[in-house]
Amino acid sequence: MTAMILLGPPAVGKGTQAVWLAECLGVPTISTGQIFRSNIEDGTELGRLADSYISKGKFVPDSITVPMVDARLSAPDVEGGFILDGFPRNLDQAHALRDLLASRGVKLDIVLELEAPEGVVVERLQNRAGVEHRSDDKVDVFIQRLKDYHELTEPIATYYADQDLLEVIDANQDREGVHDAIMAVLKDKGLCK
Repeated sequence: MTAMILLGPPAVGKGTQAVWLAECLGVPTISTGQIFRSNIEDGTELGRLADSYISKGKFVPDSITVPMVDARLSAPDVEGGFILDGFPRNLDQAHALRDLLASRGVKLDIVLELEAPEGVVVERLQNRAGVEHRSDDKVDVFIQRLKDYHELTEPIATYYADQDLLEVIDANQDREGVHDAIMAVLKDKGLCK
């Protein structure tokens, strides 16, 4: 079983890498962003609630997010492992995840933090906005998301570094280069052949 977290600012490439890693490792990606977007598109009550935060560039509250992740971690396809993309986003969620995994007897294997200069992620956002037309890809919303990331999510890196779980990946390169760097770390840790 491989239990992994991908950290990094919005538009750094976590989603792309998560898809490739899921294929390589044979485990599902659990993306809170995708869960939120699916619910928004389907017009569910959760989707409307989530959208009221996301469209303003705010994080969806833990009271909505944590139970959703808990339910997803209970799915049969997660028994062999998982990749979390977009969760945890703050220390309270990191503590909640610790408790959720402990209740299942699961140990977190690695946390990969993708890093790139802010100018690079802004450029990637603009490219993504032109293709995907996501409601959270407006520049003012994105700036708020970056601010929230720096304030709320960056401390998680320290939390996992203190547990010797954090590996920093240079995401200021093409997708294939980032993937190769990740695979080298996973092979070094014995998590992938």
